[in-house]
Amino acid sequence: MNITLYSTHCPRCTVLEKKLQMAGLTFDINDNPDAIIALGFKTAPILAVDNDIYQFKQACDWIADYKKKMNNATTE
Repeated sequence: MNITLYSTHCPRCTVLEKKLQMAGLTFDINDNPDAIIALGFKTAPILAVDNDIYQFKQACDWIADYKKKMNNATTE
């Protein structure tokens, strides 16, 4: 799985970065504002997971779902 966090290092970006770390996910950070604009967005953070793109709320939900799946996999 390829994960890239497009970040401006704003408070929301920092929250998302910490959530990714706490979930144990490996990810790259791209802090080039032109890259965010190239994706068609004017605000950050943006989370790219393989071919899927998520804005902040969606990204938080995706991370929470990922953590649930991993927790269920370890308890089975």
